[in-house]
Amino acid sequence: MKKKFSKTEAKEKIDSFFKDINEKTPSEIKKIKKLAMQYNIPLKEKRKLFCKKCCSVYKSPQIRIKNKIKIVKCNSCGEFNRTKLS
Repeated sequence: MKKKFSKTEAKEKIDSFFKDINEKTPSEIKKIKKLAMQYNIPLKEKRKLFCKKCCSVYKSPQIRIKNKIKIVKCNSCGEFNRTKLS
């Protein structure tokens, strides 16, 4: 049986997970993303710490800034993730 959390408990669990994200595996990151989606909790700035495609943590990625857009290249899958700079 799945354990039910309240929304605040789920938010605390997500926050504690992202404190030491460098030791996490992609499968653990996928589980936390699912938990956040299930309880409708936005990840905000935390989603920029890992790749959207393969869910691996960025470890010294290639970063370019062009026309106020930050482009981050994932080392494991080669995917580009773009974010707008304000």
